[in-house]
Amino acid sequence: MSYAGFAEIVLALPLNKKFHYSIPQSCSNQIEVGKRVKVPFRGRTIIGYCVGLTDVSDIEKTKEIIQVIDAKPIFTPQLLAISKWMANFYFCGWGEALESFLPFAVRSSFHEKTVSVIRLSKDEAFIKDILATLKKRAPRQASALEVLLREEEMTVRELTRASGCNLQSIYRLRDRELVSLRQRPADSDPVSGGGKREKKTDQLNPTKEQEDAILLIKKRLREGKYRTVLLRGVTGSGKTEVYLQAIAETIALGRKVIVLVPEISLTPQTIERFKLRFDKIAVLHSSLTEKQRNNEWWGIKNGNADIVIGARSALFAPLDNLGLIVIDEEHENTFKQDSSPRYNARDLSLVRAKYENAVVVLGSATPSLESYHNAGLGRYDYVVLKSRIGDKPLPGVQLVDMRHEIQRGKKHSSISKYLELSMKRSLSQKGQVILFLNRRGFSSFISCRRCGFVLTCKKCDISLTYHKSQNAVMCHYCYHKASVPTECPECKCPKINFFGSGTERVEEEIKARFPSYKLLRMDSDTMRGHEAHEKAFSAFKRGDIDILLGTQMIAKGLDIPNVTLVGVLSADTIINLPDFRASERTFQLLCQVAGRTGRGSREGKVIIQTYNPEHYSIIFAASHDYVGFAKKELEYRKQLYYPPYGRMARIVLRGKREEDVKARSLDLAEKLKDTSRLYRKTVEILGPSPAPVTKVKDNYRWHIVVKANTIEYLQQVLQSIKEEPRGSNKVQTVIDVDAYMML
Repeated sequence: MSYAGFAEIVLALPLNKKFHYSIPQSCSNQIEVGKRVKVPFRGRTIIGYCVGLTDVSDIEKTKEIIQVIDAKPIFTPQLLAISKWMANFYFCGWGEALESFLPFAVRSSFHEKTVSVIRLSKDEAFIKDILATLKKRAPRQASALEVLLREEEMTVRELTRASGCNLQSIYRLRDRELVSLRQRPADSDPVSGGGKREKKTDQLNPTKEQEDAILLIKKRLREGKYRTVLLRGVTGSGKTEVYLQAIAETIALGRKVIVLVPEISLTPQTIERFKLRFDKIAVLHSSLTEKQRNNEWWGIKNGNADIVIGARSALFAPLDNLGLIVIDEEHENTFKQDSSPRYNARDLSLVRAKYENAVVVLGSATPSLESYHNAGLGRYDYVVLKSRIGDKPLPGVQLVDMRHEIQRGKKHSSISKYLELSMKRSLSQKGQVILFLNRRGFSSFISCRRCGFVLTCKKCDISLTYHKSQNAVMCHYCYHKASVPTECPECKCPKINFFGSGTERVEEEIKARFPSYKLLRMDSDTMRGHEAHEKAFSAFKRGDIDILLGTQMIAKGLDIPNVTLVGVLSADTIINLPDFRASERTFQLLCQVAGRTGRGSREGKVIIQTYNPEHYSIIFAASHDYVGFAKKELEYRKQLYYPPYGRMARIVLRGKREEDVKARSLDLAEKLKDTSRLYRKTVEILGPSPAPVTKVKDNYRWHIVVKANTIEYLQQVLQSIKEEPRGSNKVQTVIDVDAYMML
């Protein structure tokens, strides 16, 4: 490697620029593009990433690199290119983008897991000559040498087990220069947690629809070029089998695979299915311990995995020769990162696939309208699985108008009379029941009926939720917790009331109505421990649980044949939010949770409780009509130039004083509007205005929405504020390209 005088270093800061550092002679043979380094920066030592080497610098006096951290580059040229694209597209620092590629455990420890290995340091003839003598004087040492004559290299643990010798004997052999010890990367079990090897199952015979999808994907894989395939399949149609056979083809071609799932809770089930077909699987998600994440990442880096499974950050797995990326439930908003860099793993997977000449398979029963629109334009290949495996019918769906429950003077209950009777019938026939409510806690808000006061968080513009098990009220934005008031803080009325139902209250209600049946509640309050999701789903699958009550984490991925009834306790949780995607999310969620039943030999039934039975998203979901919903919703989007007919970014400004935030918002909006005039009617600036949730964590929030006909126009307008300071003592600015949440 020729000597370069300077290294181009990027730092994990909101600065999309490179810094030049001089390379000391001591580092000249160590520095390479893709390695981490320690460098001085503003009076402290920090970690940077080498993205280039050069012989010239525009800085007259540069500082020296302190240390090169990595023995080998940890970023491939492809990953460096993807991170640079990511920084430019999502308006974050290049170093910030690179840092998101590494789990915290890898960033903080710097070291991969290693093991001690031992081998003979003398030739075979010499060892055999001394063995006879050594057997009399040191039989344990002789036994170790005999084992090493049969094996080229072993770990110290393997040798002690195979020969019966101890560490003291091994050290004496080393001191006599008969063996040598060295460290090498650990070959840990590539599936997190290890465990026994499962007996492999054969590929299933595909249906005609599955076969068509498999043949198309295999054709694209063999071409060895970038391509995206949208796979729309109703729940229970066998999308996973299509993934599995596509993965088998990829591995047969000598290439590797990334599989992304939207929820951590789905990962154990996915691993279970994949372990029955494949070896060399690695797992990356936030439920692993730091040690597990560190070991998994280095195992992938060292080539120990053919398949990586995980949530959105698994997209950055350091796999060489990537051939296939599978995004299961591609429509889910959990693929969108809500902190910098604010990337969408679904969209970024297409970018990585282009750099790697890989195929992307986007799978869903209810694809995002952006993906469906792209398929309609011919940008994606499009295949549909219209039927369930075995031609099982989709479950019948019945709507319950909860307004009638009130008109009948029925005492407030989360469960309608019809749902209660249906639960009794299903349970009496030994069926299992799933109840879905996308709201945790006991009561969604506390209010005084006399003066109308609502108990809200002092730091956030949001009502506090009552959690009975903790006898406390909690803010679900900043996690502030307080004691429950015994009287109205405003008018001192002693009768303060609890309104709305969360999973905790419904749990109490179900236990009272169905005392002889076993109930499990799954939400973020109960699923806290390591492997909590896996244990809960396993218990339900075994039949230990009769009724499963939960939030969004139970709405997808579950394949339990004995579930004969699904109840949606409130279809209206999302539909009235001030967000243009509210109808799409409602439709998708209802279809997903409805698909959890009728997957076995017994027919399933779905009951949806709603105060808006006339809303088109609920009507189309009840009839399992994705195409009808998509057509209706796309007409609405087209009229207002919302995605997929235009592109959008949201700029959020926050600070402690609302007047500062408002002033900064007005200034920024004016600059954007000045630039947008160059594009006439192709760009629209909305705002500034207070965000729907105006205050979060003691910060006031205003936002500006930028809409444009194309991503090129959107990026060009945003470039006008690229150099504006993002953070100050008074106001912080966040640019969210392709924003998913408008609250």
